[in-house]
Amino acid sequence: MRAARDRLAPDSHDRLAPQFRDRLAPEYYEPVRLPPEVSAYAAKPDTLEPGSPAKVGILDLVYALRGDRTELVARYEKSPLRIMRPLHVDPRLPGMACTYVMATGGGIAQADRYRQDLWCGPGTQTLFTTQAATKVYRMEQDYATQRIHLTADDGAYAEYLPDPLIPFAGARFHQSVMLTVHENATVVYGETVTAGRTARGERHAYTVLSSDLEIRRSDGTLLAVDTLRLRPRAPGGVNGPAVFAGHDHVASLFVVSRRRPAAEIADTLHRAVTDPEVLHGASVLPDDCGAWVRILARAQPRAADAVRTAWDAVRRLLTGHPAPDLRKQ
Repeated sequence: MRAARDRLAPDSHDRLAPQFRDRLAPEYYEPVRLPPEVSAYAAKPDTLEPGSPAKVGILDLVYALRGDRTELVARYEKSPLRIMRPLHVDPRLPGMACTYVMATGGGIAQADRYRQDLWCGPGTQTLFTTQAATKVYRMEQDYATQRIHLTADDGAYAEYLPDPLIPFAGARFHQSVMLTVHENATVVYGETVTAGRTARGERHAYTVLSSDLEIRRSDGTLLAVDTLRLRPRAPGGVNGPAVFAGHDHVASLFVVSRRRPAAEIADTLHRAVTDPEVLHGASVLPDDCGAWVRILARAQPRAADAVRTAWDAVRRLLTGHPAPDLRKQ
């Protein structure tokens, strides 16, 4: 985790009206910075190329407060990325809009390029999750990428909690995440990466996985950066004590908020995870803008339970209400 003191424009995540964006231009969906570990595999595939109709998935969603409910007021979808109609299913926070993100292709394939833009207006309450785990398939040519941009305006409360990422043998994938958080807003962002299809004997059989997370203020001030680079075949692999340490699941939960002191948020996250079979550590984010916890587990149910208990604890701290049942079964 790193802090910075610049005021760069937050990537290409701007406030241009949707009609002025060329969403099918490569500069819109391609990563701004692609790690060399991934770009080394760039190639023209024998299958559909990047930019082909079925290879670019786009979500552009805008939420606003209407009375005491958060509503989806503008949307743009391009398969294979789709959403279900936002639901208001949290009995404790009935005004919160819960949105399930779906991939109609069943998973991410070589040369896929996805981008999600999620705009949470002033005072909104939103929860984003996925319909199921994200599968990243074997890739023989090129790679796949996903960009996620989540903006929380003044007074907004936003949660983005997807199911785990499951890389198949030979997968090559990069994800870049930009969280733009107003000083008076709260964002809870989680992600979980597994070792692969372990039931089939695929444990760290992917080629390369990488992710970049940036947290910024509305004016572009960079607060923190977190990077992940996983290359099982590189010297040292990924099983060492500084990475998976022999575990099969790594999860992170970032809480950007000034509703409570950063140290209190970190302590809450730390105390929430009590499973003796789970390793975890929590600390404050730079500039005391919040806190985060990283979790290591050997079994998927333990990882999922640890993430949920941490989410539930921090939600009770920040809103006074428990985490809801996401109803995926």
